[in-house]
Amino acid sequence: MNRDTERSPNNPLSLPRTSSRDLRGKQSVRATFRLSRQAIETISILAVQLGIKKKSLFDHLIEDMDTLDRVARQLDHNILQGIPRVQKTYVLSRRTLRCLDQTSQAHNTPRDALVEYSIQRLLPVITRELEKHRIRKEVISETEALLKQGKDILGKMIASLGKDDPVSTHYISAIRSLAHAQQQMADCVEKGEKLEDFLSTIER
Repeated sequence: MNRDTERSPNNPLSLPRTSSRDLRGKQSVRATFRLSRQAIETISILAVQLGIKKKSLFDHLIEDMDTLDRVARQLDHNILQGIPRVQKTYVLSRRTLRCLDQTSQAHNTPRDALVEYSIQRLLPVITRELEKHRIRKEVISETEALLKQGKDILGKMIASLGKDDPVSTHYISAIRSLAHAQQQMADCVEKGEKLEDFLSTIER
């Protein structure tokens, strides 16, 4: 049997065996960088907006050696010159940290500069998310009007048919569902407000 596959006596299917190297690459490690406040806020806000972990964002940005190599070639080594920076520790995969270290050494480029520039590449993503946020605000305004109209109809329905009428009870259930959905949508829009504030700060 190939050493990279394993077979259960009760299952004829061969399954790939995860190598110890793969497992080590997925292990989480801590790394400290000195970054601009804008970069730190970009990571934090986008992670919340997309509902993913900061580690996943770092892995997406840095784990691809080819992309990181292109970033290093384009990089202005003075990108951090004159910018106030803050020391920040993040959790990322061992593989991501290894890619970062190898690229830094290969191009004689500071790790902090590589991370800073990689995070700047997220700004177009933030711009797209902001456009979605603005559309969501328009939609939620329309659904608020719909909910108000539905409550007005419910009041008339109860006044004429009574609260216990089958039609009234079904309509009450529908209005409750709409109100619950409205609250959930409002929560999504509230998250986006931080994104809007952040981007307006950058554009000043």
